[in-house]
Amino acid sequence: MTEEKASFVHLIVSMAEAAYSYLGVIEDPFTKKKAVDLKQAKYTIDMLNMIEEKTRGNLTKEEKDLLDEVLYDLKIKYLEKTKNSKK
Repeated sequence: MTEEKASFVHLIVSMAEAAYSYLGVIEDPFTKKKAVDLKQAKYTIDMLNMIEEKTRGNLTKEEKDLLDEVLYDLKIKYLEKTKNSKK
């Protein structure tokens, strides 16, 4: 088995997967169930926002595009979940 080299892209993908899991979009890799934890989802999205702010101007186009897409999608899904939870 070959080990993957740690990279910024892998960090963002890993954090995005965690956020999608907290939003109930994908299964939790440990429990194999979908569950919603909006507090953890918001925390993870906030962490990704902080990474975006702290790395602004220092990313490749690929890294910036990925981070922008992930943040946009997660924020939309978070808003949808919070709307649905208030109904």
